[in-house]
Amino acid sequence: MSQKLYNSYTQYIKSTFSERVQKISIDAGFTCPNRDGKKARGGCTYCNNDSFSPFYCSSSKSIYQQLNEGIDFFYKKYPNQHYLAYFQSYSNTYDSLHVLKKKYEEALSHPKVIGLVIGTRPDCVDEKLMEYLSKLSEKYYLVLEFGIESTLDSTLERINRAHNYKETIDAFELAKKYGIKTGGHIILGLPGESREQMLEHAKKIAELPLNFLKLHQLQILRGTKMASDYMENKSDYKLFNLDEYVEFVAHFMSYLKKDIVLERFTSEAPESLLIAPQWGGFKNFQIVHLIENEMKKKELYQGKFLT
Repeated sequence: MSQKLYNSYTQYIKSTFSERVQKISIDAGFTCPNRDGKKARGGCTYCNNDSFSPFYCSSSKSIYQQLNEGIDFFYKKYPNQHYLAYFQSYSNTYDSLHVLKKKYEEALSHPKVIGLVIGTRPDCVDEKLMEYLSKLSEKYYLVLEFGIESTLDSTLERINRAHNYKETIDAFELAKKYGIKTGGHIILGLPGESREQMLEHAKKIAELPLNFLKLHQLQILRGTKMASDYMENKSDYKLFNLDEYVEFVAHFMSYLKKDIVLERFTSEAPESLLIAPQWGGFKNFQIVHLIENEMKKKELYQGKFLT
């Protein structure tokens, strides 16, 4: 673990690569089984992809073009760095293996790209895909990122995930079987979840063969089904204010395994899309600093409460 009170992604990247490495987000034109009707329609109730997609990200452009435009954005400041193609929008393993190979290999053909980060759902992977990704990972850096969001089936049903937590466990175990690095996302503050239930998420996540974790506070975004529900049923939502979130995350990390790398602590949606909570323009790095101070103050560290 790093010198900090938690296992830092920044330190992990520095210790893993000999040069500076940056992710470039890709919209490869995928959808999700809870959007196209295979399992459900409408997608996750909280989801608005515009809230995290960079300006160059568009499925109307080729993958190679998106990479070039993303690299151009960073080039002046970091002309010599390399990149990971981040397949971010929607479920990026939800297609035939033939189509997936074509898209992944287009990204890897770029001379500045040294690996892939593939965001997807736990119910969109199988043995054939894992065999292929395992072979890719022998030549390139590769991480498969799963949206966990919650470990409670009742919450997963409410937010229209259209899969259960058992499928999440199975997906991580399948990736482990093939030696594939994995990441996960969890949303803190989903409707109906108590503090105790959210701390249970940490304990359950600690049991997964998980390498990287991103934490996100629930944000209510314009253009989502959750925004409509929030306006009609605000009493169902207990959104974190900034002080509450800082205090909670400091404790949440105390239940995580020490070897899990903490990649992100907050969401940061564009102001034009964000309905709530409003945190006064605090940036991610400022919130990380507040969390570190809270951990020092309370004498907390990652894994402290694991038994």
